[in-house]
Amino acid sequence: MAVREIVLLGDPVLRRKAEEVTSFDARLQELVRDMFETMYHAEGIGLAAPQIGIPERVLVVDLRREDEPEARVALVNPRVVWSSDVTDRAPEGCLSIPGLEEVVERPEAVHVEGFDPEGAPVRIEADELFARALQHEIDHLDGILFIDRVSPLKRRMLMKKWKKLQAEAK
Repeated sequence: MAVREIVLLGDPVLRRKAEEVTSFDARLQELVRDMFETMYHAEGIGLAAPQIGIPERVLVVDLRREDEPEARVALVNPRVVWSSDVTDRAPEGCLSIPGLEEVVERPEAVHVEGFDPEGAPVRIEADELFARALQHEIDHLDGILFIDRVSPLKRRMLMKKWKKLQAEAK
């Protein structure tokens, strides 16, 4: 396992639609292990392959608590097949845009289908934070960032703050 570098806002891989995975092989298993290791190292709850520069449809999420052991997943080629009409507004951040957070409205519950890293079909029914994390990471696979899900005014304010944070980091 290895901690990989997380790419930041501005890297073109974050805006590309990721490619479908066709080989469920040792390379994919290693990628998933590295993604979990990278996510834990960065103290995140989710990570999509494009965030480490790999334009493939792979994500990991870990929200495990004692009462929710199934909330640690690695999904390959995931897609939302159903989403609730009821929405929820909550703050979101992103490992690829550190230092920024904003309230995003999303469906409160989703059903997601995809495959596990060995190629077995998976269907997940998620709600609340688990649903939000899955939607956020699937957005990454489609080249969408949480800042795209806020009003144009909020997006401009976030981008201004991002530029200031980047200037301070130099």
